[in-house]
Amino acid sequence: MLSRPLSRRSALRQGAAALGALALAAVTAGCGASGAAGSSGDVVLRVGDQTGMTRSRLEAAGLLKNLPYKIEWFRFAAAADLHEALRANAVDIGGAADSPTVAAIAAGSKIKVVAAWSNSGAGSYILVPKDSPIRTFADLAGKRISPSTRGSIAHYLVLGALRRAGLSASDAELNFLTPAEAYGAFSTGKLDAWGTWGVYAARARGRLGARVLTTGRGLTSGLYVMSATERALADAGKREAIVDFNNRVHQGFAWAERKPDDFIAWYADFTKQSTEIAAQVQPEEAAYRRVAVDDRLADQLQQTFDTWVEAGVLQGRLDLGSHVHDLEGS
Repeated sequence: MLSRPLSRRSALRQGAAALGALALAAVTAGCGASGAAGSSGDVVLRVGDQTGMTRSRLEAAGLLKNLPYKIEWFRFAAAADLHEALRANAVDIGGAADSPTVAAIAAGSKIKVVAAWSNSGAGSYILVPKDSPIRTFADLAGKRISPSTRGSIAHYLVLGALRRAGLSASDAELNFLTPAEAYGAFSTGKLDAWGTWGVYAARARGRLGARVLTTGRGLTSGLYVMSATERALADAGKREAIVDFNNRVHQGFAWAERKPDDFIAWYADFTKQSTEIAAQVQPEEAAYRRVAVDDRLADQLQQTFDTWVEAGVLQGRLDLGSHVHDLEGS
């Protein structure tokens, strides 16, 4: 069995013990207060940004000009860190996939989901080596699979694929690894299959010739959601800024579809990957469509939570409907 990192619950507990350090870490990473060119007004929106990608994309697309408010950007290495900052009210808003968002809410974070997009699971994959005999989900029985980290979108995908074949997690050997660790294990033949996403999947396909057993289409939600703190939503000025910011994020996704060459050039530069790998990611990003913030979205989030409870990643009961808030309809 390969080594296992901390479970998401353990990571959340450790993060809760260091809430005060997160905001300081974000600032010292070089992404503290910085209003965009042409910004005006007294409202300051503190935005949590995974790896700095949202800010970089919006700047590349020319979508941070003439802001009627100021933005303070805070960069975080991972969704769990961003969500701990939201929980501590160190930032006002931040985006992540549905799984870490639901985990944060389950841990007591006072946030509301205020916007959402979905690419229908186009960005997540189960990969097998190019010469693998695995052809169907049923062939995963008894195999060594890394779903990447516990509670990730890839973990959700692997569980869905096993369930579709009438199998459970106990019918395969699941090895929870960071994407970097999983890449190494997969490239050296220590894994029979790997659940992953985005640039990691593109690298494995481009450099290793990995074959796609399945994407997440029909097996995962493909959701990317924007969450805001209750404190920020109680401020009228920040509420207006959040609505505007969400619309700019939406335009950023549309830019990936409208200007594919520009997106590929930006993504290759931002991630320090080849244009060939960036070109594989572009269709996944261009597939995002805005999802209504309504009961259907709440049901999707509830399904994610219930799946993690069944898998033993999360515990207890939770009504996700009370954590979904339609700003534009309120």
